[in-house]
Order: sequence, then C-alpha cells, then structure tokens
Amino acid sequence: MAGQEKGNLTLVSEFLLVGFETLPELQITLFVVFLVIYLATLAGNLLLIVTVWSDRRLHTPMYFLLSNLSFLETGYISNVIPRLLVSLATGDKAISFSGCLLQLFVFSFLGATECFLLTGMSYDRYLAICDPLHYTSNMSPRASLLLALAAWALGFVAPSCTVIMAALLPFCGPHEINHFFCDLTALLKLACADTSPTEITALISAAAISTAPFILTITSYAYVILTILRIPSASGRKKAFSTCSSHLIVVTSFYGALIVMYVVPSGAQSLDFNKAFSLLYTVVIPVFNPVVYSLRNQEVRDALRRALRKTGPAPSR
Repeated sequence: MAGQEKGNLTLVSEFLLVGFETLPELQITLFVVFLVIYLATLAGNLLLIVTVWSDRRLHTPMYFLLSNLSFLETGYISNVIPRLLVSLATGDKAISFSGCLLQLFVFSFLGATECFLLTGMSYDRYLAICDPLHYTSNMSPRASLLLALAAWALGFVAPSCTVIMAALLPFCGPHEINHFFCDLTALLKLACADTSPTEITALISAAAISTAPFILTITSYAYVILTILRIPSASGRKKAFSTCSSHLIVVTSFYGALIVMYVVPSGAQSLDFNKAFSLLYTVVIPVFNPVVYSLRNQEVRDALRRALRKTGPAPSR
C-alpha cells in the first residue's frame, strides 16, 4: 500500500473497495448482472432524453425537468458501476485517495440534486393540477430553467462542507473500505482521528437536504390529491392522476430508500446491510425510473412510437 509520512503517521494514499469479495463464486455472475443493468440504464435514460428533446410535443416544463432527472440518473450510476465492473472483472479493488473523495462528492452531489429536482417536479404538478389557469405564466420555460439550475446549484453546494471535512481527516490504516464505492459511513470508520464533527455535519447536511424537499414534495402532493378528489367525473380524476402517477411512484421509491437508510438507527444497521441496501438507490432506482416514465406515460409512449416510425424503413410503394 502506498502512503506518505506526516509526523509519525504513514497516511493512506489509496483505499481498497472490498465490494462483494465475500461472494467469490459469484464474481462473474455479478459482473454480467451489473453490466446488463448499467447498459439498460444508459439506454433507457438516454432514449428518454433524446425523445423529450426531439419531439416538440414534449417541450414542456414537466418533460424538461424529467430530462434533467434522466441525465442525473445516468451520471449517478456511471459514478459507481464502471469502477465496480473493473473490480469484478480484474480483481483490482484499489482507488486513489483523491479518486475516492471525488466519487464520494459526485455521489453526494447527485443525490442532493435529485432531492431538489424531485421537489421541483412536484411543484410543477401542483401548479398544473391545482392552478391550471395560471400554469403557463407561473411555469414558463424560463421558470423551469431556473428551477432546474437551482436544483443543480443547491445539490453542488449542500454536501461540499462534509466532503471537505472528510478530506482533511488523517487516514493511517487500515485501508479497506467495506463497500463497493466510497460511502461516507464506511470511509469514516477508517479515519485515525475523531470523526464526530464530520458525522454531525453530515447528519445536519443530510437532514437539510432531504427533510425540507420531502416536506415540500409531500405538501404539494397532498394538495394535488385533494384537488383530484374534488373533480366530479371519474374520467377527469383518472386523467388528472395519470399526469402525476409516474412521478409519485419515483418519489415514493426514492424517499422510501432514504428513510430506510437514514431513519433506521445506525446502530441497527451493519455495513453489510448498508452495502446491500445501497444497491437499491445506486443501481435499481436509476434503471427503474425510465421504465416507469416510459410505460406509465401515454405522451412518452406516443413520442417513442413517432420516433420509431421516423427511423424505421420507408414504406414500399
């Protein structure tokens, strides 16, 4: 293991991502499974982005925000899975200190951005269903652009302090991270100094990032559901609900994962549990979202059919 001297300590300059080494007989199987999921996620999200941007009927605030979510999910899974695939294929588990911190920051940045972006999408549905007469003026292209930029900017700033504090900690061994990516909880267990300030900062940051957007999202959907229930016709209620059902499923799965990870007391969780459950929001949810939006959204399905007809062979005369 490479290291550098600082005083009487030999500081770690790289870590080993343990990953799934406790399942040696499944390394090839896991490689194939994660590769298929990764390619499917890239294909699904990129197809959704191209469909939204190429079909003028989808040039609306809702689909603009959705394309941002698909772009985010592509980056989210690409930050974790390629390094895991290399580890499974070659057995090389080493990641540099700077590479580990970069992976940690990108993971935190995109996770925080998703919280804010989902809140923006719920606000869009609130305006569309609860105040439809003023929707066009309140959710203009400029407003939706500012909403997306705010989500990305807040997501970038929110976890920065925690990552900087983690970067300043001394790591002098051991150097094995019991995870398949540089997770903060697993990383802090390796620090040879008091990590309490970093842990408190991370807790406050995570609470601020997740709690406020969660409350705003729940509030928006409470008004949306109440408004839908007041619609007199069953067909009207069904149509209104269909415009937000996909997003509601995505919000439920995303925050459901966060609640299990951060509301369940850390003492009741082992690192193995943390590792296994991390697969849900780093691997499963990114491939799940485009499927939900494609299969449950009639406008997206129609746009995909139009795109396929344009790219298909010309009809014979």
